[in-house]
Amino acid sequence: MTEDPSSGIDPSRSSCQQNRLCKEKSPYLLQHACNPVDWYPWGEEAFEAARREDKPIFLSVGYSTCHWCHVMAHESFEDPNVARLLNQSFICIKVDREERPDIDQIYMAAAIAVSGRGGWPLTVIMTPDKKPFFAATYIPKKGHLGLTGLMELIAQVKEMWDNDRESLMSSANIIVDHLKGRQSGRGAGVQKEAHKDSLSGSPFDSSLLSRGYSALSSIYDPENGGFGTAPKFPTPHHILFLLRCWKRTKNILPLEMAKTTLQGMRMGGIYDHVGFGFHRYSTDPEWFVPHFEKMLYDQALLAMAYAEAYQATGEEEYAQTVREILEYILRDMTSPEGGFYSAEDADSEGEEGKFYTWTAVELKESLGEEDFRLLIRLFDVYESGNYEGERNILRQRSSFSDAASVLKIPEEELYHRSSDMISRLYLAREKRVHPLKDDKILTDWNGLMIAALARAAGALQDPDLATAASRAADFLLEVMRTPEGRLMHRYRQGADIQANLDDYAFLIWGLIELYEAIFDVKYLKAAVHLNEIMDKHFWDGEAGGFFFTADDGEELLVRKKEYYDGALPSGNSIALLNLLRLLHLTGDTSLEGKAALLARSALPAVSAQPLGYTMLLCALDYALGPTYEVALAGSLEDVGLKEMLAAIRSRFLPNKAVVLVSGSDIVTVAPFTRDLVPVKGKAVAYVCSDHVCQLPATNAAELMALLEIN
Repeated sequence: MTEDPSSGIDPSRSSCQQNRLCKEKSPYLLQHACNPVDWYPWGEEAFEAARREDKPIFLSVGYSTCHWCHVMAHESFEDPNVARLLNQSFICIKVDREERPDIDQIYMAAAIAVSGRGGWPLTVIMTPDKKPFFAATYIPKKGHLGLTGLMELIAQVKEMWDNDRESLMSSANIIVDHLKGRQSGRGAGVQKEAHKDSLSGSPFDSSLLSRGYSALSSIYDPENGGFGTAPKFPTPHHILFLLRCWKRTKNILPLEMAKTTLQGMRMGGIYDHVGFGFHRYSTDPEWFVPHFEKMLYDQALLAMAYAEAYQATGEEEYAQTVREILEYILRDMTSPEGGFYSAEDADSEGEEGKFYTWTAVELKESLGEEDFRLLIRLFDVYESGNYEGERNILRQRSSFSDAASVLKIPEEELYHRSSDMISRLYLAREKRVHPLKDDKILTDWNGLMIAALARAAGALQDPDLATAASRAADFLLEVMRTPEGRLMHRYRQGADIQANLDDYAFLIWGLIELYEAIFDVKYLKAAVHLNEIMDKHFWDGEAGGFFFTADDGEELLVRKKEYYDGALPSGNSIALLNLLRLLHLTGDTSLEGKAALLARSALPAVSAQPLGYTMLLCALDYALGPTYEVALAGSLEDVGLKEMLAAIRSRFLPNKAVVLVSGSDIVTVAPFTRDLVPVKGKAVAYVCSDHVCQLPATNAAELMALLEIN
C-alpha cells in the first residue's frame, strides 16, 4: 500500500515550523501542526493566554477524515495572511471532535441555535470564559455570493471586541442561556414523580412505537429506499427499528421498507464494491455519488442491520454484505493490538474519491476487453464515465439473479466471474496512493464493532468473528481501564482522555453481545461492573437519565444529557437497552427501576418527535415485550444444545436474553441459574417470559414452540 504524502499525519517527518499541536496524539491535530496559525490544543494554557492578552477564542472543531475541514485548512489555515490575522486577533484552539465529543456537543448546539445548521468544520468564536457569541460551519477565505469570508469576519469581530464588546457579551449570554435552558428543560422533575419500579403503568406503550413508524414512513423514499432526500444517510438504527415493527405487528410494510433501503445501499455507489464497506453518505437520493470517507461506526451499525435482515428473511445477499463489511474491517481497520481504527479519508492526492473511482482505460487495463464489457453490464460504468472527470463510480445495476437471467449466464457462474473481476480490481487499486487512515482507537466506536462482530458471529455461525470481537474486548478491558476500573476514551501511543457516556454504554453493549456469542462469563461480569461505574458517575439523581460527562470530569459550559439518536445512537438509548438486557441476563431486579427512571426522563423528547429516537424506540420495544429469558443447561459440546443454540441464532429474535448454565461461573453473576440443570443428563432450555416459566425444552423444535416461532 502507498501512503498519501499529503496526509500530514506525522509532522516530525517534515521541516515545517511546528506549533503547539506537534505534541498532540490526535491525527487531526497533527494535520495542523505545521499551520502558520498559532494553534493551541484545548486546555487551560489557551484560556489563560486569552485572559492575559484580552483576546477572544477562535475555536475550530473537525476530524481527520472530514473533506470540508481539509478545504478550510488549505484555503485559510495554511495561508500566512489569514494566519497572521487570526494570531493577531484571537487565541486559536483546535479540537478533534472524535477525541472530545463533550466539547463538540456543546458548541455544535450553539451553532445550530445561531445558524440553524450544524456540521464540520465547526467554527466558534467565544469569550475567554468559554461563552460563544458566534458559531458557524465552513467559512470560505473570502466572501462571495453574500457570504462573509473568514478574512472579513476576523476584522469585524476584532472591531466589535475592541469597540463594542458589550454587544458580543450580550449575544454570548443569550446563547448560553439558551443552551442551559434547553438542557434543564429535559426530564425535569422525573425522579420525584417516578415512584414505580418498572415500566408497567408508565406513559410508554406501543402507541409510541406506532407514532415512530408513522413518522419514519412519512419521509420514506419508496423508489430508492432510505429516508428524506439528498444528502441521504444510512441511519442503520432506522432499519433496526423497522425490523422490530415488522416483528411486533406482523405488518409486511416495515420489512419491505427495510429491505428496499438495504438493497438500495448495497447496490449503490455508497457501497465500496471493490474493497467493501460503506462510505459515509450519498449526495443524491439514489445512493449513487457518495461522500467517500469511511467511518468505523457506520460499518458496525450497518453490519448489525444487515445481520438482522438476514435473520429476518434468510436472504443470502444480506449475509454476504455482512461478511464483506467485516472482511474490510479485519483486513484494513484492525490494529496489531486487536482494536479497530476510526476512519479512512475521502481524499487522496488532494482529490476526493480519486482512490475509489475508475476511468474506462484503468478498468480495461485491469480486466481486459471481454470482462470490461461484462463489468459495464453489471456495474453501470461508461466509456465516458458516470462521474466527474470521465471517472466511474461502481454501482450494481441489478441483482445477480436478474442479471444472470438477462445475460443468459448461470447465476453461479456470473457470481464467480464477478468476484474474480472484483479481486483483480482490488489488486490494481492497492497500488494507488491510499487515503489517510485515522489510526486512533476509540472505546465507544470499538464497543459498537465488538457488538457487530459478536452479533454477526451468531447470525452467520462464524466463530472467527467472535474471536476477533473477544480480542478487541480483551484489549480494551486490559489497556483502556484505569487501576480503579474507569474507562479511557482514546488510544494512540497509549490510553488517555477520560471516557464519556458513549464509551461505557457502547462497550457494555459489545460485552453483552460477546457474552451471548461465546458464553464467557468474564464478559458479562465486565458489563455489569462497567454499568455500575457508569451509574455512579453519570446518572442524574434529580431528573433521571445519564449525563454525557462524568461527575468528576472537566467543568464545561453545560453538562449535557443527550437522548437524540443522530448519526450514532445516543448513549442513553443504548444504556436503556443495556439495563433491560442485564436485568434479564442476571435477574437483578433493581435494574428495572433504573430503566424505568431513564425511560421516563426521555419521554418529553421522544414524545415530541419520535422520528429522532429510533434506537430508543428499539429499547422501548424490548421493554414492552414479550421478552424471553432462555437458560441453556448443558455443555456447548452437547449436540442437542448446539442445535437449540443454532435455532435461536438463525432467527430474528431481538427481545431475548440467553445464558449458558454450565459449571458454576454463571451463578456468581446470575444467581437465578443455580438450580437450572440438565434433565436426566440431557441438555435442556429453560424459557421464561413475563415472569412465567415453562417446562424445559429438550430439543430445538420444542424451544422454538416456546418462543412462538413457526
